[in-house]
Amino acid sequence: MTVESHAAQGTKGREDSNAFVAFDTVGVSGDAPLLSVRNLSVHYPIKRGFVVQREVARVRAVDGISFDIRAGETLGLVGESGSGKTTAAKAVIQLKKPDSGSIMFEGRELVGLSASAMRPIRRKMGMVFQDPYGSLNPRMRAGDIVGEPLKVHGLAESGDDYRSQVAALLSTVGLSPGMAERYPNEFSGGQRQRLGVARAIAAKPSLLILDEAVSALDVSIQAQILNLLQDLQEQYNLAYLFIAHDLSVVRHISDRVAVMYLGRIVETADSEDLYDRPLHPYTQALLSAIPTPNPIHERSRDRIILKGDLPSPMAPPSGCHFHTRCPIAADVCSLTDPELRRLAPNQAAACLLASGYETAVR
Repeated sequence: MTVESHAAQGTKGREDSNAFVAFDTVGVSGDAPLLSVRNLSVHYPIKRGFVVQREVARVRAVDGISFDIRAGETLGLVGESGSGKTTAAKAVIQLKKPDSGSIMFEGRELVGLSASAMRPIRRKMGMVFQDPYGSLNPRMRAGDIVGEPLKVHGLAESGDDYRSQVAALLSTVGLSPGMAERYPNEFSGGQRQRLGVARAIAAKPSLLILDEAVSALDVSIQAQILNLLQDLQEQYNLAYLFIAHDLSVVRHISDRVAVMYLGRIVETADSEDLYDRPLHPYTQALLSAIPTPNPIHERSRDRIILKGDLPSPMAPPSGCHFHTRCPIAADVCSLTDPELRRLAPNQAAACLLASGYETAVR
């Protein structure tokens, strides 16, 4: 199929690509995914009026994304601020109700479930937030913060069992059990994030959502937390949805990577394939911004500088949403909304001009 024929189709039928997206995001293994997200959309209505409010626009924070995560696997989710990563994470764990789409967790549909029906499921889904201090109640002691999931889900048989489990959780994340009586302000940033991790794993979940979990920490502390997360994953067979801006961190911890731009996934790939051979121009630009420790190589390498700012999700550009900033955009890119297509065994991209896109099967 030629680029011209794509232009003739216009923006017709993003839904037609769902079968391909679903197939691609399962990955190379035939195992059933722990988490399966299909065509997830989260929009925020913009209303005006004092007495009678009417909707005048919608912020398309997440606009029809699909991905899978298997048990014990880490999916890295990357993109600029405002691309919809955190909103997607909140929708998965049902902190934000999606407008449409499907979220299957351990074979059960989560969209539409009531708060009471979600409670036993939330036991199996933990979340670690970006701010290691703002996510902790400053009036609660560390032991109470870590042990709160045990109380909520009734996982302690007695007071002694509760205290024993809290002490074990603190030890697991590298903190002394004697710190249970301290308040969050008595901990360093890295120690607070360890508390957040301990709280997230207290109920023995199978999935952790890590929303910029190391971005607020010093580099040396980042390495410690990343090593801790990898040890926990190996020990408990945890699956991670790892959200980050730092692509070097994502490369270190992720098995697969999904790249988001303006509420959509524009490329998915195994981690090694994405970093060795990025297909989408946006991914190429992101990777070119990663600094290298070799100053000679840093001065000589080519940087891709994107022009302009991220467009508003209230009024995204027509056709390919990236075409207003794309260094290789053609006229057809403003007319056609590209589908996510498999262009390599473990790699897919949504770009009309990517190598092999014209002949790729959806």
